[in-house]
Amino acid sequence: MWAGSQWVMAQPRVPHTREVFLDPRGDDRSLRVTWHQESQLVVLSLWRDNVCAGTFRLAADEVPDLISFLRQGLDQAYDAARERVERVERPSQAG
Repeated sequence: MWAGSQWVMAQPRVPHTREVFLDPRGDDRSLRVTWHQESQLVVLSLWRDNVCAGTFRLAADEVPDLISFLRQGLDQAYDAARERVERVERPSQAG
């Protein structure tokens, strides 16, 4: 690939294996989730001020259970929010 006045080698595409989630409390808190394909592990690590405070290794075959648990919680939260909206939008039955 030509860039300006020189040839630049195209960089090989690296698979996306890490995601960072910021904590709404701030203070540079975050959760990093990293796939380690070679070990069949997902590592969840808690960070504060760019210092790792702890890690948890989750076997890849346990990931579907974690996803299912998170999905159930999300479904319950949506159902509760929908019920609140329906109560607000429904005209009062009292008379």
